Amino acid sequence: MPDRPRAIIHLDMDAFFAAVEVLENPDLAGKPVVVGGRPEERGVVAAASYPAREFGVRSAMPMARALRLCPQAVVLPPRHDVYRTYSRQVMAILRETSPLVEQMSVDEAYLDLTDQMAAWEEAVEVARRLQARVRDEIGLSCSLGVATNKLVAKVASDHDKPGGLTVVRPGEEAAFLAPLPVRVLLGVGPVTAQKLAEMGVATVGELARVGEEELGVCFGKHGAEMALQARGIDERPVTTEHERKSVSQETTFARDLRDGDALRKWLWRLSQGVAHHLKRMELTAGTVAIKLRYADFTTLTRQMKLSVPTDDAREIYRAALVLLKRAWERDRAVRLLGVAARNLCPSAGQLPLL
Repeated sequence: MPDRPRAIIHLDMDAFFAAVEVLENPDLAGKPVVVGGRPEERGVVAAASYPAREFGVRSAMPMARALRLCPQAVVLPPRHDVYRTYSRQVMAILRETSPLVEQMSVDEAYLDLTDQMAAWEEAVEVARRLQARVRDEIGLSCSLGVATNKLVAKVASDHDKPGGLTVVRPGEEAAFLAPLPVRVLLGVGPVTAQKLAEMGVATVGELARVGEEELGVCFGKHGAEMALQARGIDERPVTTEHERKSVSQETTFARDLRDGDALRKWLWRLSQGVAHHLKRMELTAGTVAIKLRYADFTTLTRQMKLSVPTDDAREIYRAALVLLKRAWERDRAVRLLGVAARNLCPSAGQLPLL
């Protein structure tokens, strides 16, 4: 039926990295666990357990600040291979449930159950069973949102954490979103939210009352998209495959660097790392980019299109070096340096034979 509402589930693991560490070491249960980089190396928080969050610790926070808020925190380095192992177990359960699974990261995914359900409410029971299986078979907690589209399902999964199941039934989308801050919408970052605040718009409901024409004048094409989202409309399909758009490596230095030789050595290491990942994924880069962050947090990005796509570390480094010479203000202290490969395409060796 063309007007049949879709049944979309969004699953989000609760404090995934920290939860895996607690599962692997039960002595950590109930303790404030923080996963991330070392504070003396300007590390940031990758994940915080819920006991740590009670002290105000949040993801992406500098680890030094996290330890000021919670001095008794147990700080652990990330173990991405371990997290990927648990992620594969979770995703296997999801794929047993539906062939339409869109994995967004190691700890979140969408499922489309529309064509599997005789009645929309059946999707709610499926979500309950999924949550129970992840808890009983793997030992981890997850939160789920059930709705008619991806936008609302994702917002719903974040509505009642940890271990929540939030259902937004067909026709309830706009009412569910109305009291929430505009930042829950796609593409509404700090700059857009500030501009909306200057218009007297703080919630999704207030945004829905602004004319689409006015939003178009203020925000262009994005204004029309925001108007649809504010009414709970999102037509994006659940897609089983994603095209990789870039490969990058970056590092934040323990101490700001002013020395050109040291920066070039790091640029070479980062270029080697990017090349390694390209080779492993059998991709080549048509564009090389660098990211440069100064001590005052001013951040620059520069990119260069290559004449021939490559996965060679030396070629990536040559392009990155040119960009560094153009972008870096000599003797100015650098806090972070990154190299990225963009405009990716299959390596020549993987082209089909005709």
